[in-house]
Amino acid sequence: MNAEWRPTLAASIRLRHDRVRDKELLVMPERVVVLNPEAGRILRLCDGSRTTTQIVEELTADFPGAPLADDVGEFLGRVRDEGWVR
Repeated sequence: MNAEWRPTLAASIRLRHDRVRDKELLVMPERVVVLNPEAGRILRLCDGSRTTTQIVEELTADFPGAPLADDVGEFLGRVRDEGWVR
């Protein structure tokens, strides 16, 4: 994971909260992905203003003691490979 990368959702993708299901949804052309709470929290921070290091720091502040850097980096790599973030 590049520590200075500032991930942001791809242009054709929207992050929405479904009030009926109380779930975060990744809405894209011809597909909707229901996210678990952790994935939704990470993707909400991917607004292009924060580096990956800042995202990990913010999550670590919310969840002290949790070793998040590797998990967050792996997740962001997977969603980048999917084309969901750039």
